[in-house]
Amino acid sequence: MGRVALVTGGSRGIGAAIAMALKEAGYTVAANYAGNDAAAAKFTDETGIPTYKWSVADYDACKEGIARVEAEHGPVEVLVNNAGITRDAMFHRMTPEQWREVIDTNLSGVFNMTHPLWPGMRDRKFGRVINISSINGQKGQAGQANYSAAKAGDLGITKALAQEGARAGITVNAICPGYIGTEMVKAIDEKVLNERIIPQIPVGRLGEPEEIARCVVFLASDEAGFITGSTISANGGQFFV
Repeated sequence: MGRVALVTGGSRGIGAAIAMALKEAGYTVAANYAGNDAAAAKFTDETGIPTYKWSVADYDACKEGIARVEAEHGPVEVLVNNAGITRDAMFHRMTPEQWREVIDTNLSGVFNMTHPLWPGMRDRKFGRVINISSINGQKGQAGQANYSAAKAGDLGITKALAQEGARAGITVNAICPGYIGTEMVKAIDEKVLNERIIPQIPVGRLGEPEEIARCVVFLASDEAGFITGSTISANGGQFFV
């Protein structure tokens, strides 16, 4: 049995691709999800990867969920903070609830998941924390002040925790996907996708979830032990930092 990896938002889209790639690489994988029971059940049936339901926006739920995972599979040594939501609106129309929901899941969720696991990683002198941010956390996006702020915050906590974890053998890195061909992106109006989005991507196509997953597998590996506090921009050349 390989090291235990826990992927939040791991039953669909990019998270599902990450969970499957980690399993293929020899990890024992658990996938967290928030609400879609049918999708989670289908994912487990098809992959054999167990799923666990809780909201990453709830600290106590995260502690309890992590405890269940570790009781069944052993200490979590690789954490992939992938769970995220959108509540898009132009700022003058954005409600406090839309702001709070996105910050609570996309930013506080990283704290809520990482904080309970951090002491164990420090004690074992090994850990991998991989935060899935976004191109829009790097460059901003109109209509996504909440999402851009949260994803930019994910980069800040990545850099701070990388400095704290380094001497304890814990690496903390981030990946910023661009437009990836998930169900959510493919649901965008085809005219908008083909005329406004894809022309902005120099490679001329959407990314694939598996391309993000391969970045995660590398950062989780022993071979990536000298890489920490870094951000991989996987966006087809759309934005350079």
